Amino acid sequence: MGSYSDEDVLLPNSVLGKAQLLLAAFESGADRLRLSELSRRSGVPKASAYRLAQEMVQWGLLDRRGEMYELGIRLFHLGQRVPASSVLRTVARPRMADLFTRIRTAVHLAVLDGTHVLFLEKIAGEANVLAPSYVGGRLPASCAATGQMLLALAADGPERVAALTEGGLPAMTRRSVTDPRVLAQRLARAARQGYVLEVEEVKAGHASLAVPVVLPGSEYAALSVTAPVAQVSADRCLAALRAAAESIERGVAQKTQESHSYGTAPVVRRPKRAGVRPAHAAR
Repeated sequence: MGSYSDEDVLLPNSVLGKAQLLLAAFESGADRLRLSELSRRSGVPKASAYRLAQEMVQWGLLDRRGEMYELGIRLFHLGQRVPASSVLRTVARPRMADLFTRIRTAVHLAVLDGTHVLFLEKIAGEANVLAPSYVGGRLPASCAATGQMLLALAADGPERVAALTEGGLPAMTRRSVTDPRVLAQRLARAARQGYVLEVEEVKAGHASLAVPVVLPGSEYAALSVTAPVAQVSADRCLAALRAAAESIERGVAQKTQESHSYGTAPVVRRPKRAGVRPAHAAR
């Protein structure tokens, strides 16, 4: 088998490939993992996982606290320098803060990451800090309002939904959508009306309202507000949420144009807010 040893069967034949598997072990939302759990989740044998984890600690990609491993601060610093997310977060944060000041609900900015949503930014007061969401955290896209909004608009939305439903739709609460037909109806309605209202599908007693943020290159992010159910409704929050999303769109477009010293800057095409047409509908 060449350079493979028995423990390398079906695993990437490189340090980088195995390191990626160790980092991916944290994607379920775990903050800290023991070596045995790191090995189990990644599929990397324990001895190899231990050796590589020690190197990753030296590189700053992992931190070790006693018997527990957690993601290293260097990953955070590198993540801040990713051009697309850096521009989006820089533009969005003050506008999200203004929205929080206006309606006093937790405000989230998210993008699709495979079959999950990844939270790029969050603004919340002490009373609005919800455990399921944090910057860098991920939630199943079919449960979160931001995820449903983004699945409805993504060019490869049907493929992502198929991947989600292959092993059964995940459920975070008893109200999470677990029927693929119901999810399909939700996504179609989201595309028509241009927003998603999710009630107790992520956390009991809480609701989220999400709208799209149209980015250059026909890409999307989603902006949402989250609070106890009585505080979240389209009547109360939608106008302010849409205004903030449109302000972010304009800001990102301006920053993108400024960054292009030659050629034609990407054109941002904003869908009508009353009914956003999903990219895959044009196929």
